[in-house]
Amino acid sequence: MSNNQNDSPAAVLVDGCRIPFQRSSTNYNDLMAYGLGRMAIEGLLARNPVNPADIDRVIMGTVIQEVKTSNVARESALGAGIPNSVPAFTTTMACISSNQAIASAVDMIRSGQAKIILAGGTETMSDIPVRFKKKFRQKILEARKYKSPLDFLKFFKGLGFKDFLPELPAIAEFSTGEVMGQSADRMAARFGISREDQDEYAMRSHHLAAKATNEGLLDEELIPAKLPPKFDVVKHDNGFREDTSMEKLSKLRPAFIKPHGTVTAGNSSFLTDGASASFIMEEQMALKLGLKPKAYIREYNFVSQDPGEELLLGPAYAIPKVLDAMDLSLNDMDVIELHEAFAGQVLSVLAALDSDTFARKSLGKDKKIGEIPMDKLNTLGGSLSLGHPFGATGVRLVTTAANRLIREDGRYALVSACAAGGQGHAVVLERYGN
Repeated sequence: MSNNQNDSPAAVLVDGCRIPFQRSSTNYNDLMAYGLGRMAIEGLLARNPVNPADIDRVIMGTVIQEVKTSNVARESALGAGIPNSVPAFTTTMACISSNQAIASAVDMIRSGQAKIILAGGTETMSDIPVRFKKKFRQKILEARKYKSPLDFLKFFKGLGFKDFLPELPAIAEFSTGEVMGQSADRMAARFGISREDQDEYAMRSHHLAAKATNEGLLDEELIPAKLPPKFDVVKHDNGFREDTSMEKLSKLRPAFIKPHGTVTAGNSSFLTDGASASFIMEEQMALKLGLKPKAYIREYNFVSQDPGEELLLGPAYAIPKVLDAMDLSLNDMDVIELHEAFAGQVLSVLAALDSDTFARKSLGKDKKIGEIPMDKLNTLGGSLSLGHPFGATGVRLVTTAANRLIREDGRYALVSACAAGGQGHAVVLERYGN
């Protein structure tokens, strides 16, 4: 999709932030997703002089929905004190849900429907919705019609022991029945990515995240989370392993394809709770409010492939498309942030982009897209180490990329991510005032 139209209002990222990402079943164990989203929104509002009543829309991404707060954007906004006159809606697009929240905000600004939008995402994996089997659910619904005590004797008729067992949310692709880790394993084999390659990349991610945290390089995007009832303060991510090593990683067994798979718990992202929020504004409105934008949001796209064969290869298709739309190349990108679902997934995408064969057969191009230099890629760590709350990661990626552009005096940043269902996303940012 071409979004860089001269006659459309310019959409800018004014600010982005997130509460510290936490391993599931740790510090956010007792909180709902809406509560995490509320804290992220409150943090964004606290550091930006924006009247909440002037916000045109709140858009938040999420994946595993709590039925009590199905429109979690609305509940998070109300909880954060945004007036009830401000509409809110929730997007779900697997791991790129908050990327879609940002894209929706940009579209509304460029079409003149809005000037100030709060876009974010929230997710908890500590309290996922668990339900009964379908036959048991049907019996419960049927029981609402019972009128006499004798009617309840019919309740157990036709039910077996297994019908009383809880049913967990599926971790497999609905269309293929295959879990994401299996797809990552097969994709790594396809592109010749070894177990050692994956472990080295995972170690790099953890060490970079630890270094960035220790040096305060992530402080600009982090806001403290205050946890009720005692309001203990969480200041930093707790998922990275500063002491991880190749020796430790090499001892882990394959997690998905046994015994010869190469994807392990150590080179995969982990279950994470967290939330993020950003202000996407029309450029002139931001300046009118006395705010200095961080970056223009230029071109972006969403792509889809066969979830059976190329579930996690979306960035290899989205990146060439977004670069072509900007008439730029990988060499023009000063900052690159890729979502790290698995080390093998990231390395496979890098290999595909640097392959003439992939370019010809899959992209219809004469030559490869090129090599992504490691000194530009995820230099503060990534989803493997910082964590991956499904609905919140997209805003984290964009926020980190914009902050890096400013800190590193770059012009263009490339952000890309894969997602369940064989989907993918890419966006190019341009540093404001460059």
